Amino acid sequence: MSTITYTQRRPSVSLTSKPVYKDAFGRDFVPPEFTIKDILDAIPKHCFDRSLTHSLAYVARDVFYASCLFGLATQIHCIPYLPARVVAWVLYGFCQGVVGTGLWVLAHECGHGAFSPFKLANDVVGWLLHSALLVPYHSWRITHSKHHKATGHLTRDMVFVPRDVTRYKLSRNLAELTEEAPLVTLYFLFIQQLFGFPAYLAYNVTGQKYAGVSGFRRSHFMPSAPMFDAKDFWDIIISDVGIIVAGTLAYLGIQQWGWANFALYYFIPYLWVNHWLVCITYLQHTDPTLPHYDASEWNFARGAAATIDRDFGFIGRHFFHEIIETHVAHHYSSRIPFYHAEEATQAIRKVMGKHYRQDKTNLILALWKTARTCHFVEGEGVKMYRNANGIGIPPKEGRRAQ
Repeated sequence: MSTITYTQRRPSVSLTSKPVYKDAFGRDFVPPEFTIKDILDAIPKHCFDRSLTHSLAYVARDVFYASCLFGLATQIHCIPYLPARVVAWVLYGFCQGVVGTGLWVLAHECGHGAFSPFKLANDVVGWLLHSALLVPYHSWRITHSKHHKATGHLTRDMVFVPRDVTRYKLSRNLAELTEEAPLVTLYFLFIQQLFGFPAYLAYNVTGQKYAGVSGFRRSHFMPSAPMFDAKDFWDIIISDVGIIVAGTLAYLGIQQWGWANFALYYFIPYLWVNHWLVCITYLQHTDPTLPHYDASEWNFARGAAATIDRDFGFIGRHFFHEIIETHVAHHYSSRIPFYHAEEATQAIRKVMGKHYRQDKTNLILALWKTARTCHFVEGEGVKMYRNANGIGIPPKEGRRAQ
């Protein structure tokens, strides 16, 4: 196992007068003081072991599931009753989307090096799986790695960076938005869940803003995008080649079997995959209890703790490879394979104590609650979520109290 060394910087806080902040519902929050070393020392050493054979077995299992679903779908036309055929296609799209999300998660393991100890195997499998789902493998791997290195940092994190209250008020008057909040929330969720991931890849939406760089110039498909370094050039090109190959195969499939079949067999499941990816990522990093930090208060241990584990039952644990249920541990060591992540989670909970976040609310209800409550962050140094819906602490009234 390769050794990763983190430099832990403890913010200069008086031990006799620790600042207390308020989360969105007015509950006290004190930033954690444990170090990354405290966390890693608590995790059993075997949790870091990675097996190529074990991981490939999960890929084979999920490909088998996808193949079986595809085979069953080829018989849907035999159903004589039209409403029953419609139901069958809806069920196929949902189920294939669930399986596709699981394959996406395994490619995510490849990007972190958690799939196996062998970089070439990780990159080949990850490139194949992500390209098949129209994801530029290396491009996403690079920005996702930077996200892990700066989670919760307001100016360095790479995804779902919250707006500051000042920026939020520039776009809408808070009082006006309060009056139409339920409709706005539904609209926000519809746009986010349907277009969120393609927009992130194409325009870095929800990522960091770069002065003077807008539109497609900050795309994951552009080697010159500000998220990348000069050394990343060929990795971005290889990623783009994967998308071109997948797009070409899709085009040939459409020419052979038509748009309708392409949509039913591939595109609708693809939209479900995008929905689950955005839902999962959004809920892992957005919650009324979670802080964000500016440079004066951030360190790696605090940033990794600014995530939350949720629960999606059998689907989450069997098909999504526990990416929802063990995300906090994943942020402390992204090279722990998912099949060891539950044991690692139980180990770090003993160190994290009250700073370990877990919410077992139904995922769809959690999505609604979070979208209604977490509009922007406010505060000094440590910033907490506030909203324009009159839920919890009003803006400007949740600042640091000594």
